Amino acid sequence: MKLAYVALGANLGDRERSLAEALRRLNETPGIRVERVSGVYETDPVGYTDQPNFLNMAAALLTSLPPLELLRALLALELEMGRVREFRWGPRVIDLDLLSYEDETFETDELTLPHPRMGERAFVLAPLRDVWASGEAFPWEAQLGPDTLEREGIRRLASGLKPHGL
Repeated sequence: MKLAYVALGANLGDRERSLAEALRRLNETPGIRVERVSGVYETDPVGYTDQPNFLNMAAALLTSLPPLELLRALLALELEMGRVREFRWGPRVIDLDLLSYEDETFETDELTLPHPRMGERAFVLAPLRDVWASGEAFPWEAQLGPDTLEREGIRRLASGLKPHGL
């Protein structure tokens, strides 16, 4: 089994329910086991800002799927849950991004690992830090300075998301 990290986001409908449902479905996907789940962060939209705030989180997965198969499983789950891609950075019922897969680097037209822009996105890094492998230094700690979350409109929610079955 390989260790992979996934970012989850939602800003349409019942955002918390969408995140919990995505985690449940991920955990039920053959070859994927959800190991750790971050706290939930509410974040201002980035890029296209005329839309509702997002809920973001991250999950550490153990998987027997190779990187491209894992990506395709994430994309299929998005479609099953009603994800529509109207335009870049637009609103979505669920968003699943494969951030990293073990220590592998991978670059095709379909997938680049590690995710090429995750180090620039505090809304990805804050929840990722929550689930990062214990005992390992978090490589992007410097990008999460003391005022970064407040400056970028990122707030950790008090209640943690505990999906059924995890």
